Amino acid sequence: MHFPKLPVGSLITNAVRAGLMLLCAVTLQAHAAFPAKPITIVVPFSAGGGTDLTARLLAKSMEKYAGQPVVVVNKVGAGGEIGMAQVASAPADGYMLSIVNTPNALTIPIERSAKFGLASFDLLANVMDDPATLSVNPSRGIQSIQDLVAAAKKAPDTLTYGTAGIGSAGHVSMLMLEKAAGIKLRHVPFKGTSEVANALLGGHIDVATANLGEALGFAKGSQWLILGQMAPRRSPMARELPTFAEAGYALESGSLRGLGAPRGLPVETSRALLAIIDKAVADPEFREAALKAQQDVRYLRQGEYQALMTEMKKRYESLWTTSPWNQ
Repeated sequence: MHFPKLPVGSLITNAVRAGLMLLCAVTLQAHAAFPAKPITIVVPFSAGGGTDLTARLLAKSMEKYAGQPVVVVNKVGAGGEIGMAQVASAPADGYMLSIVNTPNALTIPIERSAKFGLASFDLLANVMDDPATLSVNPSRGIQSIQDLVAAAKKAPDTLTYGTAGIGSAGHVSMLMLEKAAGIKLRHVPFKGTSEVANALLGGHIDVATANLGEALGFAKGSQWLILGQMAPRRSPMARELPTFAEAGYALESGSLRGLGAPRGLPVETSRALLAIIDKAVADPEFREAALKAQQDVRYLRQGEYQALMTEMKKRYESLWTTSPWNQ
Protein backbone atom coordinates (compact mmCIF):
# COMPACT_ATOMS: atom_id res chain seq x y z
CA MET A 1 0.00 0.00 0.00
CA HIS A 2 1.34 3.43 -0.90
CA PHE A 3 1.13 6.37 1.55
CA PRO A 4 1.75 9.88 0.27
CA LYS A 5 4.81 11.55 1.74
CA LEU A 6 4.16 14.73 3.76
CA PRO A 7 6.75 17.41 4.20
CA VAL A 8 8.56 17.26 7.55
CA GLY A 9 7.49 20.86 8.25
CA SER A 10 3.84 19.89 7.85
CA LEU A 11 4.23 17.03 10.29
CA ILE A 12 5.78 19.33 12.90
CA THR A 13 3.12 22.00 12.35
CA ASN A 14 0.33 19.48 12.72
CA ALA A 15 1.89 18.06 15.87
CA VAL A 16 2.26 21.51 17.42
CA ARG A 17 -1.31 22.38 16.48
CA ALA A 18 -2.60 19.14 18.02
CA GLY A 19 -0.60 19.79 21.16
CA LEU A 20 -1.97 23.31 21.53
CA MET A 21 -5.51 22.09 20.98
CA LEU A 22 -5.03 19.45 23.67
CA LEU A 23 -3.56 22.02 26.07
CA CYS A 24 -6.48 24.38 25.48
CA ALA A 25 -8.96 21.55 26.02
CA VAL A 26 -7.31 20.57 29.31
CA THR A 27 -7.19 24.22 30.46
CA LEU A 28 -10.86 24.82 29.66
CA GLN A 29 -11.80 21.60 31.41
CA ALA A 30 -9.85 22.67 34.50
CA HIS A 31 -11.61 26.04 34.60
CA ALA A 32 -15.01 24.49 34.03
CA ALA A 33 -14.40 22.02 36.85
CA PHE A 34 -13.92 24.65 39.59
CA PRO A 35 -14.27 23.78 42.34
CA ALA A 36 -12.66 20.38 41.96
CA LYS A 37 -12.06 19.95 45.70
CA PRO A 38 -13.36 21.35 49.02
CA ILE A 39 -13.27 25.09 49.69
CA THR A 40 -12.08 26.34 53.07
CA ILE A 41 -13.41 29.49 54.75
CA VAL A 42 -11.11 30.72 57.50
CA VAL A 43 -12.75 32.53 60.40
CA PRO A 44 -10.11 34.63 62.17
CA PHE A 45 -12.05 34.50 65.45
CA SER A 46 -13.27 31.82 67.85
CA ALA A 47 -16.27 29.58 67.27
CA GLY A 48 -19.67 30.69 68.49
CA GLY A 49 -19.45 34.42 67.75
CA GLY A 50 -21.28 36.45 65.14
CA THR A 51 -18.51 36.17 62.54
CA ASP A 52 -18.32 32.40 62.99
CA LEU A 53 -22.10 32.14 62.60
CA THR A 54 -21.96 34.15 59.37
CA ALA A 55 -19.35 31.80 57.96
CA ARG A 56 -21.25 28.64 58.88
CA LEU A 57 -24.56 29.88 57.47
CA LEU A 58 -22.84 30.89 54.24
CA ALA A 59 -20.79 27.69 53.95
CA LYS A 60 -23.90 25.54 54.30
CA SER A 61 -25.64 27.46 51.52
CA MET A 62 -22.57 27.56 49.25
CA GLU A 63 -22.27 23.77 49.38
CA LYS A 64 -25.58 23.47 47.52
CA TYR A 65 -24.14 25.23 44.49
CA ALA A 66 -20.44 24.38 44.70
CA GLY A 67 -20.84 20.64 44.37
CA GLN A 68 -18.04 20.32 46.92
CA PRO A 69 -17.80 20.60 50.71
CA VAL A 70 -17.28 24.12 52.07
CA VAL A 71 -15.38 23.78 55.35
CA VAL A 72 -15.19 26.43 58.09
CA VAL A 73 -11.92 26.59 60.06
CA ASN A 74 -11.34 28.89 63.05
CA LYS A 75 -7.85 30.38 63.15
CA VAL A 76 -7.74 32.52 66.28
CA GLY A 77 -5.19 35.06 67.47
CA ALA A 78 -3.88 38.63 67.44
CA GLY A 79 -7.30 40.18 66.99
CA GLY A 80 -7.87 38.33 63.73
CA GLU A 81 -4.45 38.92 62.23
CA ILE A 82 -3.31 35.28 62.32
CA GLY A 83 -6.27 33.97 60.35
CA MET A 84 -6.36 36.76 57.78
CA ALA A 85 -2.58 36.63 57.31
CA GLN A 86 -2.77 32.88 56.66
CA VAL A 87 -5.25 33.40 53.83
CA ALA A 88 -3.37 36.40 52.46
CA SER A 89 -0.27 34.21 52.00
CA ALA A 90 -2.13 31.19 50.57
CA PRO A 91 -2.14 30.23 46.86
CA ALA A 92 -4.53 32.38 44.84
CA ASP A 93 -6.53 29.43 43.52
CA GLY A 94 -9.91 30.06 45.14
CA TYR A 95 -9.75 27.13 47.56
CA MET A 96 -8.94 29.16 50.68
CA LEU A 97 -11.04 32.19 51.56
CA SER A 98 -11.23 34.40 54.62
CA ILE A 99 -14.07 36.11 56.37
CA VAL A 100 -12.94 39.74 56.14
CA ASN A 101 -14.31 41.38 59.26
CA THR A 102 -14.38 45.09 60.03
CA PRO A 103 -13.01 46.94 61.80
CA ASN A 104 -10.15 44.49 62.46
CA ALA A 105 -9.31 43.94 58.77
CA LEU A 106 -8.76 47.69 58.44
CA THR A 107 -7.60 48.84 61.86
CA ILE A 108 -4.91 46.22 62.56
CA PRO A 109 -2.67 47.30 59.62
CA ILE A 110 -3.15 50.94 60.69
CA GLU A 111 -2.09 50.47 64.30
CA ARG A 112 0.87 48.14 63.71
CA SER A 113 3.03 46.43 61.13
CA ALA A 114 0.78 43.52 60.15
CA LYS A 115 1.30 40.51 57.88
CA PHE A 116 -1.69 41.50 55.76
CA GLY A 117 -3.53 44.59 54.57
CA LEU A 118 -6.58 45.45 52.51
CA ALA A 119 -4.44 45.11 49.38
CA SER A 120 -3.65 41.50 50.33
CA PHE A 121 -7.11 40.36 49.26
CA ASP A 122 -9.31 40.14 46.22
CA LEU A 123 -12.57 41.17 47.87
CA LEU A 124 -15.37 38.99 46.52
CA ALA A 125 -18.53 40.08 48.28
CA ASN A 126 -19.80 41.45 51.56
CA VAL A 127 -22.50 39.26 53.05
CA MET A 128 -23.58 40.60 56.45
CA ASP A 129 -23.71 43.92 58.28
CA ASP A 130 -23.86 43.97 62.07
CA PRO A 131 -23.77 47.69 62.93
CA ALA A 132 -22.46 49.11 66.16
CA THR A 133 -24.94 50.25 68.80
CA LEU A 134 -24.84 52.16 72.06
CA SER A 135 -27.14 51.09 74.89
CA VAL A 136 -27.98 52.33 78.38
CA ASN A 137 -29.95 51.28 81.41
CA PRO A 138 -33.11 53.43 81.10
CA SER A 139 -33.05 54.08 84.84
CA ARG A 140 -30.15 56.50 84.17
CA GLY A 141 -32.56 58.93 82.47
CA ILE A 142 -30.86 58.83 79.05
CA GLN A 143 -33.43 58.01 76.38
CA SER A 144 -31.81 59.00 73.09
CA ILE A 145 -28.53 59.68 71.31
CA GLN A 146 -29.12 63.38 71.82
CA ASP A 147 -29.59 62.81 75.57
CA LEU A 148 -26.29 60.92 75.72
CA VAL A 149 -24.39 63.65 73.92
CA ALA A 150 -25.93 66.33 76.16
CA ALA A 151 -25.04 64.37 79.33
CA ALA A 152 -21.47 63.86 78.12
CA LYS A 153 -21.06 67.56 77.35
CA LYS A 154 -22.42 68.50 80.77
CA ALA A 155 -19.93 66.25 82.57
CA PRO A 156 -16.90 65.60 80.34
CA ASP A 157 -14.85 62.44 80.96
CA THR A 158 -17.34 61.27 83.59
CA LEU A 159 -19.74 58.89 81.87
CA THR A 160 -18.27 55.41 81.45
CA TYR A 161 -18.67 53.06 78.50
CA GLY A 162 -17.80 49.40 78.25
CA THR A 163 -16.34 47.60 75.24
CA ALA A 164 -15.09 44.14 74.34
CA GLY A 165 -11.54 45.45 74.50
CA ILE A 166 -9.07 48.07 73.29
CA GLY A 167 -9.36 48.45 69.53
CA SER A 168 -12.62 46.49 69.37
CA ALA A 169 -15.50 47.54 67.13
CA GLY A 170 -17.25 49.15 70.10
CA HIS A 171 -14.15 51.07 71.16
CA VAL A 172 -13.51 52.44 67.67
CA SER A 173 -17.21 53.28 67.26
CA MET A 174 -17.28 55.34 70.45
CA LEU A 175 -14.12 57.18 69.43
CA MET A 176 -15.88 58.08 66.18
CA LEU A 177 -18.85 59.50 68.10
CA GLU A 178 -16.59 61.39 70.50
CA LYS A 179 -14.84 63.03 67.55
CA ALA A 180 -18.06 63.82 65.69
CA ALA A 181 -19.94 65.18 68.71
CA GLY A 182 -17.06 66.83 70.53
CA ILE A 183 -17.53 64.80 73.71
CA LYS A 184 -15.36 62.66 75.99
CA LEU A 185 -16.32 59.54 77.95
CA ARG A 186 -14.23 57.14 80.06
CA HIS A 187 -13.37 53.81 78.48
CA VAL A 188 -13.75 50.59 80.49
CA PRO A 189 -12.49 47.59 78.46
CA PHE A 190 -13.70 44.06 79.18
CA LYS A 191 -12.78 40.63 77.81
CA GLY A 192 -16.00 40.24 75.84
CA THR A 193 -19.44 41.67 75.13
CA SER A 194 -21.19 39.42 77.65
CA GLU A 195 -19.10 41.03 80.42
CA VAL A 196 -20.07 44.46 79.06
CA ALA A 197 -23.74 43.48 79.28
CA ASN A 198 -23.41 42.29 82.87
CA ALA A 199 -21.67 45.52 83.82
CA LEU A 200 -24.42 47.67 82.30
CA LEU A 201 -27.26 45.69 83.84
CA GLY A 202 -25.43 45.71 87.18
CA GLY A 203 -25.07 49.48 87.12
CA HIS A 204 -21.27 49.45 86.90
CA ILE A 205 -21.04 51.41 83.61
CA ASP A 206 -23.25 54.04 81.99
CA VAL A 207 -23.09 52.93 78.33
CA ALA A 208 -22.59 49.58 76.64
CA THR A 209 -21.21 49.10 73.14
CA ALA A 210 -22.29 46.03 71.17
CA ASN A 211 -23.11 45.03 67.65
CA LEU A 212 -26.81 45.09 66.81
CA GLY A 213 -27.35 41.33 66.87
CA GLU A 214 -25.84 41.09 70.35
CA ALA A 215 -27.69 44.15 71.66
CA LEU A 216 -31.06 42.84 70.50
CA GLY A 217 -30.42 39.66 72.44
CA PHE A 218 -29.37 41.51 75.59
CA ALA A 219 -32.43 43.78 75.40
CA LYS A 220 -34.93 40.92 75.66
CA GLY A 221 -36.62 41.06 79.04
CA SER A 222 -34.05 43.31 80.69
CA GLN A 223 -33.33 46.91 81.59
CA TRP A 224 -31.50 47.55 78.34
CA LEU A 225 -32.31 50.43 76.01
CA ILE A 226 -30.63 50.61 72.60
CA LEU A 227 -30.17 54.26 71.62
CA GLY A 228 -29.24 53.88 67.95
CA GLN A 229 -27.37 51.99 65.28
CA MET A 230 -24.34 53.15 63.29
CA ALA A 231 -25.64 52.08 59.90
CA PRO A 232 -26.50 53.78 56.60
CA ARG A 233 -30.14 52.71 56.99
CA ARG A 234 -32.36 51.15 59.62
CA SER A 235 -31.80 47.43 59.87
CA PRO A 236 -34.73 45.18 58.92
CA MET A 237 -34.15 43.50 62.29
CA ALA A 238 -34.83 46.76 64.17
CA ARG A 239 -36.79 49.17 62.00
CA GLU A 240 -37.88 51.14 65.07
CA LEU A 241 -34.27 51.89 66.01
CA PRO A 242 -32.92 55.19 64.62
CA THR A 243 -29.57 55.55 62.93
CA PHE A 244 -26.96 57.95 64.30
CA ALA A 245 -27.31 59.94 61.09
CA GLU A 246 -30.91 60.70 62.08
CA ALA A 247 -29.52 62.27 65.26
CA GLY A 248 -27.08 64.39 63.27
CA TYR A 249 -24.01 62.13 63.32
CA ALA A 250 -23.48 60.35 59.99
CA LEU A 251 -21.46 57.47 61.40
CA GLU A 252 -21.11 54.00 59.93
CA SER A 253 -19.34 51.45 62.07
CA GLY A 254 -19.62 47.91 63.31
CA SER A 255 -18.94 44.55 61.75
CA LEU A 256 -19.12 44.11 57.99
CA ARG A 257 -18.55 40.43 57.19
CA GLY A 258 -17.52 39.47 53.69
CA LEU A 259 -15.37 37.01 51.77
CA GLY A 260 -11.86 37.69 50.52
CA ALA A 261 -9.43 35.55 48.53
CA PRO A 262 -5.65 35.90 48.26
CA ARG A 263 -4.72 38.68 45.84
CA GLY A 264 -4.28 37.51 42.24
CA LEU A 265 -7.27 35.21 41.87
CA PRO A 266 -7.67 34.12 38.20
CA VAL A 267 -10.61 35.83 36.49
CA GLU A 268 -12.34 32.53 35.67
CA THR A 269 -12.02 31.34 39.27
CA SER A 270 -13.33 34.64 40.58
CA ARG A 271 -16.36 34.40 38.30
CA ALA A 272 -17.04 30.84 39.40
CA LEU A 273 -16.84 31.78 43.08
CA LEU A 274 -19.09 34.79 42.63
CA ALA A 275 -21.67 32.67 40.83
CA ILE A 276 -21.69 30.28 43.80
CA ILE A 277 -21.89 33.11 46.34
CA ASP A 278 -24.65 34.89 44.39
CA LYS A 279 -26.83 31.77 44.48
CA ALA A 280 -25.97 30.99 48.09
CA VAL A 281 -26.94 34.44 49.39
CA ALA A 282 -30.12 34.56 47.29
CA ASP A 283 -31.22 31.15 48.57
CA PRO A 284 -34.49 31.49 50.57
CA GLU A 285 -33.30 29.00 53.20
CA PHE A 286 -30.14 31.05 53.77
CA ARG A 287 -32.16 34.25 54.10
CA GLU A 288 -34.55 32.66 56.57
CA ALA A 289 -31.71 31.20 58.64
CA ALA A 290 -29.92 34.56 58.72
CA LEU A 291 -33.07 36.33 59.91
CA LYS A 292 -33.62 33.78 62.68
CA ALA A 293 -30.00 34.22 63.76
CA GLN A 294 -30.41 38.03 63.80
CA GLN A 295 -27.91 38.43 60.98
CA ASP A 296 -28.68 41.30 58.60
CA VAL A 297 -27.84 40.42 54.99
CA ARG A 298 -26.16 43.30 53.15
CA TYR A 299 -24.88 41.89 49.89
CA LEU A 300 -22.27 43.95 48.06
CA ARG A 301 -20.38 42.48 45.11
CA GLN A 302 -16.75 43.13 44.17
CA GLY A 303 -16.64 46.75 42.97
CA GLU A 304 -19.14 48.15 45.46
CA TYR A 305 -17.58 46.16 48.29
CA GLN A 306 -14.06 47.33 47.42
CA ALA A 307 -15.20 50.96 47.24
CA LEU A 308 -16.87 50.82 50.65
CA MET A 309 -13.87 49.15 52.30
CA THR A 310 -11.50 51.70 50.76
CA GLU A 311 -13.65 54.56 52.06
CA MET A 312 -13.84 53.00 55.54
CA LYS A 313 -10.07 52.58 55.58
CA LYS A 314 -9.68 56.32 54.96
CA ARG A 315 -12.05 57.09 57.84
CA TYR A 316 -10.10 54.87 60.26
CA GLU A 317 -6.80 56.40 59.13
CA SER A 318 -8.22 59.86 59.84
CA LEU A 319 -9.50 58.72 63.25
CA TRP A 320 -6.10 57.27 64.10
CA THR A 321 -4.39 60.63 63.64
CA THR A 322 -6.51 62.22 66.37
CA SER A 323 -7.67 59.27 68.48
CA PRO A 324 -5.29 56.29 68.33
CA TRP A 325 -7.30 53.42 69.76
CA ASN A 326 -4.40 51.44 71.20
CA GLN A 327 -3.61 54.10 73.79
